[in-house]
Amino acid sequence: MPRQFRTPNYQPLRKLNVIFSGLYVAVVTDFSVAYKVILSAPILGWAFLFRRWVDVSLILLAMGLVLTAELFNSAIEVLCDFVEPQQNDRIRITKDIAAAAVGISIMVWAVILIVEAVRLFSL
Repeated sequence: MPRQFRTPNYQPLRKLNVIFSGLYVAVVTDFSVAYKVILSAPILGWAFLFRRWVDVSLILLAMGLVLTAELFNSAIEVLCDFVEPQQNDRIRITKDIAAAAVGISIMVWAVILIVEAVRLFSL
């Protein structure tokens, strides 16, 4: 491996700390992230309780998709506001595209949660 790609002091536990710290900040400060976690958790718990592993996997995948999209959208918005605090059409378009990605992931997440909730609560 080339020298520039080596990390001499790689600390995986520190990386996990950064991940959970970022997720915590997102959940606490961003309502759009928090409500998705709050709505997904009971259905995920219900699927886990009944050992419906495919359902658990599907719900986790949907949660991961929507949270990833939300986090990227939030990061893009913060970065755009930092780079250009004034009104700018290119920045608006960038934010709109990021919001569209979140919108698509929310639709997929909502359909999966509704289908899974109906399936799980009709057992």
